[in-house]
Amino acid sequence: MEERREMTVREAGKKGGETVKRKYGPGYYAEIGKKGGEAVAEERGREFYAEIGKKGGEAVMRRHGPEFYSEIGKKGGQSVKAKHGPDYYARIGRKGGSAKKRAE
Repeated sequence: MEERREMTVREAGKKGGETVKRKYGPGYYAEIGKKGGEAVAEERGREFYAEIGKKGGEAVMRRHGPEFYSEIGKKGGQSVKAKHGPDYYARIGRKGGSAKKRAE
């Protein structure tokens, strides 16, 4: 016979999150996250996000070193290339260049 044990806080949180996701759908979290982000921006100002982003980036740099950014940049570029094709950057570069010429 299996012995029952109490759920950890982590397990309870995960279970609750999965229940909410089933009930409201995965987009619910995006919706409430956006509302929360807008509330924080209104309360603290948009500069707050720049400040915490900078602090986070510095912490990542200390932990992983500058090579980490190069590595994830290459992975991101390869992912974009796989998704959009090898000439994607050339295409968007031409669009950007033509937009710049029209603005002048």
